[in-house]
Parts: sequence; C-alpha cells; structure tokens
Amino acid sequence: MTQKVLLNSKEVNIILHRLACQLIEKHLDFKDTILIGIQPRGTFLANRLKELLEKEYNTPEIQLGYLDITFFRDDFRRTEKPLEANKTNINFIVENKKVIFIDDVLYTGRSIRAALTAIQSFGRPSGIELLTLIDRRFSRDLPIQPDYRGRQVDAINDEKVKVSWKENDGEDTVYLVTN
Repeated sequence: MTQKVLLNSKEVNIILHRLACQLIEKHLDFKDTILIGIQPRGTFLANRLKELLEKEYNTPEIQLGYLDITFFRDDFRRTEKPLEANKTNINFIVENKKVIFIDDVLYTGRSIRAALTAIQSFGRPSGIELLTLIDRRFSRDLPIQPDYRGRQVDAINDEKVKVSWKENDGEDTVYLVTN
C-alpha cells in the first residue's frame, strides 16, 4: 500500500477559507441556511467550517446538524458485516430552509442520494446544496455534483482518497492511497 499526499495542512487550511468565503458570498448572514454534516466523516469538515464562519468571518449563530444515512443507503443490506449507525443530531426544523450538505469526499454519489432521502424526515427544505472537500469526478454512479468543492481529484477505481482531520487523526492531510 502506498500513500501520496494530495493536500498538506496548509493547503487544506487555504481551501477551508475559500469554501467559507464562497458560502458567505451566497448565503450572507445564514439566517435561512443550515449546515448538515453527513456522518461520519463530513462532521469534521462541517464543524471546521462553522468555526471558521463564526470566529474568523463574524457570521453569528450558524445552525449545524449531523445526519446519519446508514439505513437510507441502497447498499444497506448488501454487506456481509453489520453496519454501525452513527447519531443523527438535528435539533431544528429544516422546513423552508436552505440546507447545505457537507461531506469530505464525493465518490459515487450514493451517500448524497441517501442524505436526500434521510433529510425529508425533518421537513421540506427550500433548497439543498452540496459542499465537499474532495470531488472524485470520474467515479460517479449517479448524476450528483457539488455546488462547492475544495479540490477535484482524478482517482481510478483501485485508488482511495483518505482525508485525515487533526481532531480525529492528528493531522489535516488528504492522501491518495493505492493498494
């Protein structure tokens, strides 16, 4: 197994600031906008963006929730091992709000399809956008594209993109892993 660094800590930080600025350009005060981190790995990115927006860009009181999509996935019953669910934590109504789904890597699009189904349990949003740190653009099974992307990566099927967050892995780095 080999690992190649795609983004180092400094590059990840620059991308996070760019994504935060793009969100501000479109949503200004976030009055009718909520961020939803897709469990498990999208929550790290969502937390970091919320912190940046509030502390460095003085955007007050951004609503942030976490959405578990485990039981909404179309491959839910197709695995040998039992799947472990994460916790959904959405303490607000999404009815008539702009929802921004946040995930670390967009690969086949199946996680986002599951998130679109899962969010309906919390109301009908006025619109849904997608923000991803990494967009694996040649791997899509469904016609899903991000509205905000940190970096496009051309990875072939036997390669994996691994995002490490300092809160969880001790470093902010994105790797291309080849088996």
